Amino acid sequence: MKQYREDCSFCRLMRSLAFTGLAMGLGAGVASLFDVSRIQMVYTGMIVAAILVFGILGLGRNKTDDRG
Repeated sequence: MKQYREDCSFCRLMRSLAFTGLAMGLGAGVASLFDVSRIQMVYTGMIVAAILVFGILGLGRNKTDDRG
């Protein structure tokens, strides 16, 4: 079996799409419990997906330091 780099750009893209889809479903599902309209469920799903992908998953990245 061929070994792939774990941090290749395609792998990161697919991983972010998977987490975005899960978060979108989670946000829309929770919003549906509060009996809101469909457009509000979509907006809630997008907000939860953005928080998950850009907020929580971004914490694990190595931060570069400009100090020599």
